Amino acid sequence: MTHKDALLLIEPGVRTPGGTWADLGAGAGVFARALSELLGPAGSVVAVDRNARALAYIGAPPASGAAIRTLHADFTRPLELPDLDGILLANSLHFVMWQERTLRHLVRYLKPRGQVLVVEYDNDQRSPWNPFPLPFNRFQQLAVAVGLQGLQELSRRPSLFGGRELYAAVALKL
Repeated sequence: MTHKDALLLIEPGVRTPGGTWADLGAGAGVFARALSELLGPAGSVVAVDRNARALAYIGAPPASGAAIRTLHADFTRPLELPDLDGILLANSLHFVMWQERTLRHLVRYLKPRGQVLVVEYDNDQRSPWNPFPLPFNRFQQLAVAVGLQGLQELSRRPSLFGGRELYAAVALKL
């Protein structure tokens, strides 16, 4: 995934510059850096991942971007986070067996009108790289089950892996 592709996927879901967001399952930070750029200097990003080595690759934010703080933690467990304006889950929920329980837990960190922005593969084929698929129709059901509203599909991009397509979607905590 390139920086440009990450920007194109999530840009429609970042409503306004500024705010505090968490990128959960941030890995080496491709999406954290894109989010930082979109939020600008008035924002902040907490990049969370259970792989400390991956987090070390994130480095400094883009020149005109939001500050990025890393947190070595498992986002399926309780986290020490501030109240959030948004949560980004880019290619991370498909590694979580208990998606509904985890998303319900994560929504508690959001301020009212906070956003959950998801990037996932729109297919239901299990693989070692996609063990718990979350196609768009399943994310729709999941969002309703945890009380999110106003679900919107934002964008799609072809995946570099075997003809699959990535979708980006956003829903709100009211």
